[in-house]
Amino acid sequence: MSHLPDQPAISVPTSADVARLAGVSRATVSYVLNNNETVRISDPTRRRVREAAAELGYVPHAAARSLRAGHSRTVLLPDAQAPAGPPYQRFLAELESGLRRLDYTVVRYGGAGRDADEAARAWAELRPVAVVSPGGLTLTPYGIGVLTRSGAKAVITLGPQPVDGAHALVVDQREVGARAVRHLLARGRRSIGVVVPEESVHAPCARSRLAGAVRAVEDSGTDAGVRPLPLRYEEGPAEELASRWRSLGLDAVFAYNDEYAMLLMRALQDAGVGIPGDTAVMGADDLMLGRLLRPRLSTVAMDLTFEQSPAELIDRLVRNPGGAPERHRLLRPTVVARESS
Repeated sequence: MSHLPDQPAISVPTSADVARLAGVSRATVSYVLNNNETVRISDPTRRRVREAAAELGYVPHAAARSLRAGHSRTVLLPDAQAPAGPPYQRFLAELESGLRRLDYTVVRYGGAGRDADEAARAWAELRPVAVVSPGGLTLTPYGIGVLTRSGAKAVITLGPQPVDGAHALVVDQREVGARAVRHLLARGRRSIGVVVPEESVHAPCARSRLAGAVRAVEDSGTDAGVRPLPLRYEEGPAEELASRWRSLGLDAVFAYNDEYAMLLMRALQDAGVGIPGDTAVMGADDLMLGRLLRPRLSTVAMDLTFEQSPAELIDRLVRNPGGAPERHRLLRPTVVARESS
């Protein structure tokens, strides 16, 4: 019977090892690696401790740290039905990097197919100190209560409407559709198509943008009209729509975003529809590719920003739980007019 050779034992570095290498106490190691600012420690000492930890490959034990603090340092960013688009992805990237700088552990969590209460129970199992819920999944007061009782000190929704009991970063996509259509109305367009993507990932955002477009026409006091245009993000459906464009009698289109606008604009040009002569075209997101088209694509640029950084906001809510729910408007759309409109 053959025997496998003994495997060498793997030595797991400890805070005591870091302390010996750095020439400091274990308490100093803990203060430095846990970013404790209440104790005065010189910058050279902090650098020495971090260099020793990096050399040994030592990282603090998250569970042990949570036990000492009485709560975790985990911020949960669920991915389920999250809004799509470059502005949202930039926002998430900046939020994650900001939270990491503040010594939080950021966890992206899938969970497609669950309803809001099921999702909240699944999130609560991870005992996050904060949750940022995407706009496509509307939390209920029950779900917020589950998360709070599990230890979440801050529950923040990211979407068009606040939810009772939670803080809110309000991202009202209706204003994107409204601004696009107001621009087209100001250019004298009166029969406006609005692309509604058929892909489910875009559905919540598309509904809101269409509602904003309809509201802009209703508020305009003109005889203008809006026509929804279902469209898959494929060349074939775009070509089919372009082939019957003249029969639709449309003189403008808000194409949901720049990607759909570029897809449809190429199909319209191939079908002999002049842009902007016959039809004005608007997108959203202000992608670089839209500026390279001919004619250059008019669009709605979107900034997801407000006075305080979202990471600092979450940190403040975690440090000071129990206050009244806060509401912060996050989306600031701006029309960028170019040749296509």
